[in-house]
Amino acid sequence: METSLRYGGDSKALKIHAKQKLPLPMVSNAFLQVHGELDTTIGEPSYLCVMMRCFYPDILASLGVGYHHDKRVKLPLSIRGKKAFEVINRDNSAVSFNIKGRCHLDKEFKKRKPRGAAEFSWSILNFQKDQDVRLKLGYEVFDKVPYLQIRENNWTFNADMNGKWNVKFDL
Repeated sequence: METSLRYGGDSKALKIHAKQKLPLPMVSNAFLQVHGELDTTIGEPSYLCVMMRCFYPDILASLGVGYHHDKRVKLPLSIRGKKAFEVINRDNSAVSFNIKGRCHLDKEFKKRKPRGAAEFSWSILNFQKDQDVRLKLGYEVFDKVPYLQIRENNWTFNADMNGKWNVKFDL
């Protein structure tokens, strides 16, 4: 099980996030992903998601469909996809261009909340001894907001041009 501590500037609450991936024996490139989040301020779950994820490593793509419950978003169905295009791949450094999108839907498929982004990702293995670094620069299409992500081993910092930010520590 993957666990992390998360803190965002907009929530002012420390959240504990857990994710478990369960293999699906009937499909070799798919698994069931269950993840949730506990808000430590109120002592209640703030997010829960169950999603079937399929990966297509030969074309650097993934697809997911599932159900989620979020106290902020009242649309329970979710679909997501991602496609990566390798730009540079060297011994310890890789640059890719990623296109990703997701859409939350109501049960009748009438209300929806789409999200989509295009980003460059630069991953550097052994930037220093035992230190891997990843830098992402992207643009969220529907909100029309540039963003960045800096990841160093277990730490991740996300920020956008609207002043939203969060930090994550993988346990």
